[in-house]
Amino acid sequence: MSEKSPPPDSLLPYEAWSEDAMREVALRALEHAAKHGMPGEHHFYLSYRTDHPGVAIPGHLKAKYPQEITIVLQHQFEGLFVDRVAERFGVTLHFGGAPAKLVIPFGALTMFHDPHVRFGLRFTPSGLEEEKAGLPAMPEAPAAPRPAPAPQGEVVSLDAFRRRPNKDGG
Repeated sequence: MSEKSPPPDSLLPYEAWSEDAMREVALRALEHAAKHGMPGEHHFYLSYRTDHPGVAIPGHLKAKYPQEITIVLQHQFEGLFVDRVAERFGVTLHFGGAPAKLVIPFGALTMFHDPHVRFGLRFTPSGLEEEKAGLPAMPEAPAAPRPAPAPQGEVVSLDAFRRRPNKDGG
């Protein structure tokens, strides 16, 4: 997963290990949902870098969200999978009534949040430096044919979930 170098005074990559451990929590939650469905009132907000190497999304979504997108896994999603070998997960969501298959490398995740239990994690995306250095990115998934309109998913702002300091400074 993460390949960060250790701090200058450390010979051990504690930051990378911590980041990997936090990603593991999110991945286990995704695996559980893929195998058993979403339990109770749980639902996940997942933010990820759309410009990360290996991200596969339809072109119209890439054009609309060139750097980052937040998706919601709650009631209407299909084909959720976690591929540990390829270090990625995927899901099909509906945008504007059309299904869109999303494939997301673990390293592209920037945030995992389950508002039902007020649990959230933030991640530093890995691998963007390699893409900037000229390594080719994975091809985008082809746009899906448009079926009959269905209830649509939505991309939401997470501003309501962010902590704001109160006037006392705490």
